[in-house]
Amino acid sequence: MNYPTENPFASTHSLDTNPFEDPTDAQSSDHATRLEEIRRREQELARREQELAQKQEHIRRHGRNNWPPFFPLIFHSIQEEIPSASQPLITRLYQLWLVLAGTLVVNMVACIFILASGSPNGGSDLGSSIGYVIFITPLSFLLWYRPIYNGYMKEQALYYYLYFFFGGFHLLFSVYMIIGIPSTGSAGLIQTIQAYTKPSIAAAIVGTVATVGWVVQGVGLAYYYRQIWAHHKAAGHSVEKAKAELATHGAKAYFTRG
Repeated sequence: MNYPTENPFASTHSLDTNPFEDPTDAQSSDHATRLEEIRRREQELARREQELAQKQEHIRRHGRNNWPPFFPLIFHSIQEEIPSASQPLITRLYQLWLVLAGTLVVNMVACIFILASGSPNGGSDLGSSIGYVIFITPLSFLLWYRPIYNGYMKEQALYYYLYFFFGGFHLLFSVYMIIGIPSTGSAGLIQTIQAYTKPSIAAAIVGTVATVGWVVQGVGLAYYYRQIWAHHKAAGHSVEKAKAELATHGAKAYFTRG
């Protein structure tokens, strides 16, 4: 008869192993990695909770409105409202609007230097340039940027025609400002050249910056104006469609997101 040579009840763990020994280096490293990962996740969760609390507070105070940031009046989010294929174009238009807003301020500063240089038309230039900052900044946003933003968001013909009308007027205004006729409030080419010939270095330098700003936003808007026109024709928009949309939705559609 054959007897089993191994004890089936014997423990498979060695009695020579001390369960109270310090963990090995590999175990310590793995434990530290897990702790670091937990800390990272806790920090990320805390950051998200803080962002959510800030958004909730903003919505409580202003609704969904988020623009302008210092006094929210409207909701403006290219990523949320504009189709992904059109987001680069609308982003460029928004950037050009920001260039316009900055150029208006620089133009006003240039007119201050023109007045200080003794120009006989300096007072008229400064007064007009201040008016441009006050009126052109918000009106350009409302009359040509916001319509094309809504046009690509809702793909309605009415917004495109609003953009073409007011955007075209703004292109003519840009040419007018690039020229820089004295007493018009523009520190464009003519005013800048006169400042260099006096010489009035401060007025010339700031006028150069203003002129470059007028050229950049004007050329950029002219380029996208043609691109938007091509999109408008390809989409089949027409005056009849625009009239039907106006009759159906009314002017209040300009202020709604749906």
